[in-house]
Amino acid sequence: MTPNLIIALCNIGLKPNTSATTKLITNRRICRVVAHQLDSIHSERRAMRREAGKLKAFMPFTRQAIADLEQRAQAHREDERSGARRVLTGFGQSLMFDREGLADALGFDRMCDLMSVNPVHRQQAHKDGDTSLRGVAYLSQLEDSATGYGGEWGAGGPLYRACNAAMIHFIKECPEDLLPDPFAPGELFGPKLPPDLRIVGK
Repeated sequence: MTPNLIIALCNIGLKPNTSATTKLITNRRICRVVAHQLDSIHSERRAMRREAGKLKAFMPFTRQAIADLEQRAQAHREDERSGARRVLTGFGQSLMFDREGLADALGFDRMCDLMSVNPVHRQQAHKDGDTSLRGVAYLSQLEDSATGYGGEWGAGGPLYRACNAAMIHFIKECPEDLLPDPFAPGELFGPKLPPDLRIVGK
C-alpha cells in the first residue's frame, strides 16, 4: 500500500461539501488498494509456506529449516497486514451501516453505476429487495458484477472485501452470548421444529 495514495484519497473524500459520488469513488479506490496489499502479503506468505512444504520430503533433516520458514511466513509484513486489515475493517463498518448516507444521496441507479453493476443484476437486486449499499455490495455481491469473482469464499469487489472484513471482525470480537446459535432448534443447522398445527373451523 502506498501511504501517500491512501492519504491523498482520504483528503479528497474528507473535503467539505464533497459529493456522494466522489465519496463512494474514493472509498472504493481506497478499499481496492488496501485489498490489493493484503493479497500481495498473502501471496508472499504462501510462497514461503510452499518452500517449507518442499523441504518436508527430506525430513527429519530439514525440520528446523521448515520451522524457520513457517515462522518467517507467519511474521512476514505482519505490521502492514494488521494495519491494512484495520483500515479495511473500518471502511467496511462504515459501509455496512452506510454512515455517510451514500445510498440515499445517490439513489439506486447512480450507486449501481458507480459500483459497476450490470442492468440485469440490478433487476435481480430490486426483486430481492437488496437496494441498500450493504445489500448491493455485500449481501448480493453485485459490485463489478460482470467480473465474476467465482465461488471462492471472501472473493469479491473492494467494497465487498471491506464489508466482509468488518463482518469477520464483528464475529471475532462479539461476546458469544450475543451471537445467535445456528445449531439451536429451528435455526439453520439445528433440528427442525414440529409444524405449528391449528384446528380450522368448518
